Formats: sequence, structure tokens, C-alpha cells
Amino acid sequence: MEGRRLASLLRALARAPRAQRDEAERALVTPLITTLRQVRALLTAEHVTISALPPSLKSDWVAADGEERIEVAPMGDANDNAVLRRFVEAVRKVAPQATGTPVFIVEAAATVVRAFLQAAIWSLASIALILFVALRRWTHVALTLVPLLVAIVATLEICVAIGLQLNFADIIALPLLLGVGVAFKIYYVMAWRAGETNFLESSLTRAVFFSACTTATAFGSLWFSHHPGTSSMGKLMALSLVTTLSAAVLFQPALLATQRKTDPEVFSGQAEKGGGVANR
Repeated sequence: MEGRRLASLLRALARAPRAQRDEAERALVTPLITTLRQVRALLTAEHVTISALPPSLKSDWVAADGEERIEVAPMGDANDNAVLRRFVEAVRKVAPQATGTPVFIVEAAATVVRAFLQAAIWSLASIALILFVALRRWTHVALTLVPLLVAIVATLEICVAIGLQLNFADIIALPLLLGVGVAFKIYYVMAWRAGETNFLESSLTRAVFFSACTTATAFGSLWFSHHPGTSSMGKLMALSLVTTLSAAVLFQPALLATQRKTDPEVFSGQAEKGGGVANR
């Protein structure tokens, strides 16, 4: 069918006026002539030598003093961080000043991780200082921070157990969890200082639970993103909020119970609260 249609078009073009045939020739034949001329030039290629290369291309690989540039690639999966790290270490043993994409990736990753560790240390130090200003006792600061640290360790252990690998997007999200996590813990410490002991049946636990569920739903919705980095960040934040909530609701009341009779100030406050109830 296509052949018959082409034949009918060519017969119509043959009967058309000369001006229309010339227009068809310019549209169809002229580009074909240009392509054939380019193919003919490619078929007359000569032997290529370094001296015959254009200076702009030659200068990218050979320096003015004769030093030559060498390009090597890693053997294995170039997207694997361990492969890139071993490759860069091996190259630097031979050429310490080597540069290139693998070096940029490895050094950028090291810079980000180092910056994150510094930020985490300064964040925890700042949080501890602010808590001391509010609570006035280092033991109470420790009672606030220890459950947070336990939640962080539990989150990382679960990530290893389920094979959830951390990436740069996750590192961006982790500082957010410090603020959310310490907020839950300080609520319990302040209630404990006021004499509260039955945390599981208190309205505070219900408020913390619903607040954590709301935050986990908001951040966990990122899990359904089509972007791999955003989806991974949503998984980590949902998981960390679960561990943070568990540490606040289950671990911290048990930790505070161990201090009930070793802290005279809080114990006296609880006794006064109990006495007030008895007098009623």
C-alpha cells in the first residue's frame, strides 16, 4: 500500500508544473547531496597523528611542557561507594594530585559526613546547654537526652537490620529529628518534676502520641514519592519518629522511675502532691 501511494505521488509530481518540481528537488535532493558529500569526506580519512590534531584538542591532553594526561576508570560498579573509595586510594598512591569525577564524589561525601558530624556534636551541645538553662540540673538534662540518644541508636540499628542505606537526603532530615525528639522528652521531664508518676494513663502521653502520629504522617508521606532520595528520607523519618515515640512513652518513664527516690527535690514534690490529694 505504501509503495502504491508513493508511486501515485511521484506520478502526480511528474505531471506538476516545473516550479513545483524544482521546489520538491530543493526539499528532497539537496539534503541528500549534502549527506553524500559528508560520507565521501569520511571515506577519505587519513592516518591520524598527534601532530595532526587540532591545537585545542591537543592542549586538553598534552601540556606545554610535554606532560601527558592519563584517564583511568574504576573496575566494577562505579556507583558503589566502596568501589570508588578503593579506586581513588589506589590512584592516589601513584598520583597524589589526581583529580576527576571519582575524586570529587569521594571528597564531597567525606566533606558532607564531616560537616554532619560537626553539626550533630554542636547541636547536642547546644541542646544540652539550653536544657540546663531551663532545668537547672545536669541530672535532669541527662534524663532528657539519654532517651533521645537511645532512639537514635535504635533507629540506626533498625536501618542496618532492614537494609535501609543512609544517603545525603537522610542526613538533611536527621537534624529535624533532634528537635522533635527532645521536645517529647522534655515534656515528660517537666511533668515528672511537677510530681507526675503515672505517665502511661496521663493526658500527656495521649497528646505526645497523637502529636507524633501527626508528624509521622506528614513526614512519612514522603515515602510514597517517586524520587529515590525523597522516598528514602520519608522512610527514615517515619522510622525515627516511631523509635522516638517508643523511647518517650516506654523508656523514659522507666528511666524517671529509677530517680524517684534518689532525687530529693522531685521526691518531696511528689510527696506534697500526694498529701494534697489525701487532704481532699
